[in-house]
Amino acid sequence: MTQETELVYFISYVGAIGLILLGIYAIVMFRNLIRIIFGLMLLESGINLFLIIIGYRGEAVAPILVNGELPTAIMVDPIPQALVLTAIVIGVGVQALALALVIKTYKAYGTLDSQILARKLAEETGTKVIDGIPAPVFETGNGLEKSLK
Repeated sequence: MTQETELVYFISYVGAIGLILLGIYAIVMFRNLIRIIFGLMLLESGINLFLIIIGYRGEAVAPILVNGELPTAIMVDPIPQALVLTAIVIGVGVQALALALVIKTYKAYGTLDSQILARKLAEETGTKVIDGIPAPVFETGNGLEKSLK
């Protein structure tokens, strides 16, 4: 393997890991549901790129039969490519469903902020909000309510 090829592999791995980390950051740090979905898209793209990089071999050929015979050269593993193609199709479906749910949520509650949504849902269901997280309320038997802390 030449030094240029090693550099391309390194940059590809850094790019894939960078996309994965950006996606995780967006999912964890943002409160807006659209930005969380974009983070999910970045995470998915990073994982797909990582799988493609793992299955790539620079000197290999596609595993296609020619006149009923296998090629004599080293072949690329087709499994990661098939997995990524399936993951892309599933990802598009998940993204479409998530965006449809976000639209319905915005129409119902008038906001896309996850903490405001948590408070509004807690008010509707009668649960308490502790540190921005809805906590279930349990009956203690003597008519008093007790919430988890």
